[in-house]
Amino acid sequence: MSQISHDRLLIIDFGSQVTQLIARRLRELNVYCEIHPFQTVTPAFLSDFAPKAVILSGGPASVIDAGSPHPPEQVFDLGVPVLGICYGQQVMMQMLGGRVESGDGTAEFGRAYVTASADKIDLLTGWFLDGREQVWMSHGDHVAELAPGFAVYGTSPNAPYAITADLTRNFFAVQFHPEVHHTPNGKTLYENFVRLAGFSGDWTMAAYREEAIRLIREQVGDAKVICGLSGGVDSSVAAVLIHEAIGDNLTCVFVDHGLLRQNEAEEVVAMFRDNYNIPLIHADESALFLGELDGVSDPETKRKIIGRLFIDVFQKYAHQIDGAKFLAQGTLYPDVIESVSFSGGPSVTIKSHHNVGGLPEKMGLKLVEPLRELFKDEVRALGHELGLPASFIGRHPFPGPGLAIRCPGEITREKLAILRQADAVFIDQIRRHNLYDEIWQAFVAILPVRTVGVMGDGRTYDFACALRAVTSVDGMTADYYPFTHDFLGETATRIINEVKGINRVTYDITSKPPGTIEWE
Repeated sequence: MSQISHDRLLIIDFGSQVTQLIARRLRELNVYCEIHPFQTVTPAFLSDFAPKAVILSGGPASVIDAGSPHPPEQVFDLGVPVLGICYGQQVMMQMLGGRVESGDGTAEFGRAYVTASADKIDLLTGWFLDGREQVWMSHGDHVAELAPGFAVYGTSPNAPYAITADLTRNFFAVQFHPEVHHTPNGKTLYENFVRLAGFSGDWTMAAYREEAIRLIREQVGDAKVICGLSGGVDSSVAAVLIHEAIGDNLTCVFVDHGLLRQNEAEEVVAMFRDNYNIPLIHADESALFLGELDGVSDPETKRKIIGRLFIDVFQKYAHQIDGAKFLAQGTLYPDVIESVSFSGGPSVTIKSHHNVGGLPEKMGLKLVEPLRELFKDEVRALGHELGLPASFIGRHPFPGPGLAIRCPGEITREKLAILRQADAVFIDQIRRHNLYDEIWQAFVAILPVRTVGVMGDGRTYDFACALRAVTSVDGMTADYYPFTHDFLGETATRIINEVKGINRVTYDITSKPPGTIEWE
């Protein structure tokens, strides 16, 4: 965003996969913040940005290595509170006169518990009420010696300097990640930090909507925009937001790639043409997509084929819209972080996404991505702000490549038909038991194996399928939903009885790190 009149907090990105979660926590507190990669944060930038506080993110590098990323020294001369997270703590200690080491059995990955080790400080108001706090660690290196002026305020079994602070300069540093869901009281720590920094908390989703509309109009002008509409929450909210900004200069292109859920194409067309009166082109290109995917098994190859074809299809229909100069997409931050670091920072690529990476110059269209900095729950909040129905906003996420990534191995029309029907039964079961809103995402994957079974008095040789249901807050990490055995038994029985072609049902109970919630 630009031309913001609010007090601003600067997050310097060193490449953590969850840097944007810091921004999300701050936006929950109605604090305006921006993420900028360390290499763009120069002394001149700091002077122009004039942050009221600074947060140094985590990252995959080691401060011990030559050429490791650092913020400019001027960050510590601004006279504003600074908070270092994980790698941010380590780089802070190193730059201010402390020492960081690796090894010696002090690495920590995953859940840990921190206990208080000194007098309470304002940063920790509301912490340690029960004696210790659960946190999420992810570090190999460790602080071996504190920088002058710092004291220890919390320790864990493998992190003797888990929480440190220099109260004179309002410098704070923690070895864990307060921003992730698995640090349950992390939001309180951020709330304390922004309060002591003097933020008034006047940044809201209504303000985001207003600013996004202004920026869309500023970017687009009088030009025509085509929006890649999937019918999911993300692209739908993007379409309604853009339509509010530029009216009928927006045309939605709904690409039916033959990889949608049961009856989804008909529902999407009816909703946007009949309810929202937004110009819509229904591009049934299922034969093209399924033809190109014939015989392809590798999941990343599937994604790239689908991404390329999406671009080809948009290019084809863009020529039908006179004056179309922009392509709008419902890209969210989890899409971005899975493909490339946010804002050009150094985070590691996990998987490609067809919405990310820019468009070929031959297409002649520029991108409009008004949701690129938001998480799914924030998009839903924006949808509420725009007046979309709550029942629609609460739909589970559906990937752009569709059922292609829920069909490991080769894709055939037969397998897709079986998968659609099984998925519909699973979702119906979840709704019947009033579990839909408790689950972040649920779906069926059809496995690339056939199994022998006995059904009635006959032998069957049909596909096995896996049920997946996860809980999540922001789409960056997920844990399996603990269905009862009765529910799973009832669901498996329905699928086997109602879906011809499946004779075995399993349930996936693995947890998932960032970027791997979907099956492939």
